[in-house]
Amino acid sequence: MEVPEKALGGLLQRTGLSILVVDDVPENLAAIGGLLRAQGYRVQAAASGEVALRYARATPPPDLILLDVVMPGMDGYQVLEQLKQSPATRDIPVIFLTALGDARDEERGLERGATDYITKPIRPPVVLARVRTQLEARQARQLLSDQNALLEAEVSRRMAENELIQEVSILALARLAETRDADTGRHIQRTQSYVRLLAELLRDHPRFAAVLDDEYIRVLTRSAPLHDIGKVGIPDHILLKPARLDADEFEQMKAHAALGATAIERAEDDLRHKVAFLALAKQITRSHHEKWDGSGYPDGLAGDDIPVAARLMALADVFDALVNVRCYKPAFSFETARTMIEAERGRHFDPAAVDVFLAHYDAFVAIADRLRDPGTAALPAP
Repeated sequence: MEVPEKALGGLLQRTGLSILVVDDVPENLAAIGGLLRAQGYRVQAAASGEVALRYARATPPPDLILLDVVMPGMDGYQVLEQLKQSPATRDIPVIFLTALGDARDEERGLERGATDYITKPIRPPVVLARVRTQLEARQARQLLSDQNALLEAEVSRRMAENELIQEVSILALARLAETRDADTGRHIQRTQSYVRLLAELLRDHPRFAAVLDDEYIRVLTRSAPLHDIGKVGIPDHILLKPARLDADEFEQMKAHAALGATAIERAEDDLRHKVAFLALAKQITRSHHEKWDGSGYPDGLAGDDIPVAARLMALADVFDALVNVRCYKPAFSFETARTMIEAERGRHFDPAAVDVFLAHYDAFVAIADRLRDPGTAALPAP
């Protein structure tokens, strides 16, 4: 029964390939098993559907199943149905062995997931050719799956690397701005944490639910450190003045909001490509000094016209400034800061943002305490 290699062609590697032959007739099992073993395949034989399922569910599973259709008890269709229901066996190719000559029987099997049909009495060259075809197809699918998995892993690695580069670049720019202002300390980390917490607390609020999804919160958190990048354009005698600014100086200080947004816009122009996190970074940088009642700067925006990201940053920025030392003021107590922010509900700040801030005030205090500047004493708990 041995068939010359040239009759089959191809480059299938048979070593280790396992074939399960299922037939209730011992002579058929012996004949088919002998034919396959002579070609180097490992063969398992099952005389019933129940035994076949047990072998198919073993580890490792067979690479191919030759399955008789007509068997007592559980027939081939029932065996195939159970194979297809299990994730562990659904991808094993199944070739039906049948003496049935009706094309409708063949169609029925193919519809249920059989990959091919071999009619009895078997012809060895046909059996070996179809076995080889199905095994080659399975190996090709596995190879493609492995290559896809490798490709996905490489894409994930590069995306993670790009994310890291993006994050480092943002922090580097933010730190550059921070070097101009000796009072900021861990201001970047704290405001970033406040903003993320505010966004998470507001994500189910009717006014915010359409905006604050996972991706928005991720980009918002990443963009937050750039809110004061425009300070690099403010003269030292104003930025570092150890007292309150006069009217002219304050006008110059206010320019940092527009300066930061303009710098980001120019970076986008150089890239010739819009980047999602830069869009939010521009909103935060330009508008985090706008006020809910329209009295802020640089554009005098009011209410919902102020971008969501900027509204959240406004509250985070002011809270941090209140409870930390600045060159022009001492740190206020947490209780005083809470009272001052509550008083600005609906004036400086979005009322909904203030509501969740007050309802979860202890969480914001915990961030402020955990990330307080080195060498500074903790403020009394509210």
